[in-house]
Amino acid sequence: MPRESKRAKRERAIEICRRMGELYPHVESALNFTTPFTMVICVLLSAQTTDVAVNKVTPELFERWPDAEAMSQADPAEIAEVIRSIGFYRSKSAHCVEAARMIVADFGGEVPHTMEELTRLPGVGRKTANIVLNKAFGIVDGIAVDTHVFRLATRWRLTNKPTPLQAEQDLLDILPQELWGPVNEQWIHFGRDTCRAQRPLCGACPLADICPSVGKADGNPKPKARRRASSRRS
Repeated sequence: MPRESKRAKRERAIEICRRMGELYPHVESALNFTTPFTMVICVLLSAQTTDVAVNKVTPELFERWPDAEAMSQADPAEIAEVIRSIGFYRSKSAHCVEAARMIVADFGGEVPHTMEELTRLPGVGRKTANIVLNKAFGIVDGIAVDTHVFRLATRWRLTNKPTPLQAEQDLLDILPQELWGPVNEQWIHFGRDTCRAQRPLCGACPLADICPSVGKADGNPKPKARRRASSRRS
């Protein structure tokens, strides 16, 4: 297969976004939040856990600790008991309290709205900050590359980078900024509905004509090092 030029990749990426916009024109976050603070906590809790699982624990969590001031005074062990059904609940409970304390101490109780300030909060990385900026403040500073977005970007050969953070930089480079905003939510939904991690529905895929991985059981190209290691073991 001939090497795709950057211009051609950019045109294909723009077309992917256009079709995603037709499929999911009004997509909303699956997390239930009401304020920028509850948004921060929801996204922090959602790491390596489903949104459904997070939505099951947050009603009690936010009833008991509804804002940064209240949560800053909480015992992490009590929060851990409330969220113990989700993955990594102990470390997440500590991050909830630590982040709330920093919001109170350093930002007057209000969630900051810059990438630099948000990523200072314990448990908040660039992906979380991108989601909070976009959903809570309407600020598009990048693309939140989670598991779904990373998988799709790799299958669509828009990146070959080994980490979501590096993959984000590839996406920012090839997509016009005006298209960044809805990428995360639209691609998450498409990753769940069609381009699944296991047995993607290539036969019903509306991107089949522009997807270089269509019809393959695993559209994620394996790193060369892994292939070499496999051949040595065989």
